[in-house]
Amino acid sequence: MKPRVQLKLTAIAAAIAALSTGAIAQTMGPGGESPTLASEVTLTDAEVQQIKGMDATAALLWHTSSDFVNAVTAGAEDEFKRLGIEVVATTDAGFDSAKQMSDIETVMAKSPSIILALPLDPTTSAQAFKSAVDAGVKIVLLSNVPSGYVQGNDYVGIVTDDLFQMGKQAADALAESIGGKGKVAWIFHDAQYYVTNQRDNAFKQTIENDYPDIEIVAEAGIADPARAEEIANALITKNPDLDGIYVTWAEPAEGVLAALRAAGNTTTRIVALDLSEPLALDMVNDGNVVALTADKAYELGRTMATVGAYGLIDKPAPAFSVAPAITVTKENVADGWKQSLNREPPQSVIDAMK
Repeated sequence: MKPRVQLKLTAIAAAIAALSTGAIAQTMGPGGESPTLASEVTLTDAEVQQIKGMDATAALLWHTSSDFVNAVTAGAEDEFKRLGIEVVATTDAGFDSAKQMSDIETVMAKSPSIILALPLDPTTSAQAFKSAVDAGVKIVLLSNVPSGYVQGNDYVGIVTDDLFQMGKQAADALAESIGGKGKVAWIFHDAQYYVTNQRDNAFKQTIENDYPDIEIVAEAGIADPARAEEIANALITKNPDLDGIYVTWAEPAEGVLAALRAAGNTTTRIVALDLSEPLALDMVNDGNVVALTADKAYELGRTMATVGAYGLIDKPAPAFSVAPAITVTKENVADGWKQSLNREPPQSVIDAMK
């Protein structure tokens, strides 16, 4: 999951601090909630029949458009279809809070029973979604929470990635690729952001706790992905013997890969979070990239729809549900792409695999 919006909540900062000190070994919600696995979010046959008889409708209010959003949408639509719930609107705010507010006003004219959404900004979205809350719409949130909203009153539940597992799996994959020993660099997201901070710190915690023969010899924070190659150049110059590099997400990892190529370095291994065509191409061609860890976006959508259905029948919903992570390597790239994004890999990757 790429960084989507900035969250500034005291509880989030506390969760991040706990993770960075090794105090937890699981994903925590934005308010410190313990996770419920997506696989545990289910409905009985009797509940499905009850929901089918309600003539319920749903609206999907997304923050942007992307392969990730398309996969979340597919998972939600398939589950809603199974439950007899009609999707009456799907919107794209284009990362514009004002547009998202307008989208909500437009959608509310259709009187949906359920809204699935990723609020763009905690403060403005608190006002933007107020009309839906007041109308009793069952709101399910992807990752972010409007300021002051209370689970069970203002929204049914939050669904996001298993952030800790994404970071942990990246650490395990990098460790395996370098034989469990060596020197690595940690390039993290230099901003207070709930999603990336948990993932990044899970990588670091796993290396420090589980791999005593691997040393993190260099750390670099990155706020602007456009500066990734520049930051990587400096890091590689100072540490030419790195065995591996962790990069916080795919876009800056492409810059790190460019820096290694420019330096003629074919031995330093890269792991990154989220899927990317350039990184996957390098991986299947036995380049520097050895693994990409990703969320199961389709399962995120399926879980969000099910949580919304919980709200319809007043079934107590988990406050915070997490969809599983997957490690994508050269060996499973086609299946991994399908599991994560519910689509085949880009044609260039398919061709390179032949």
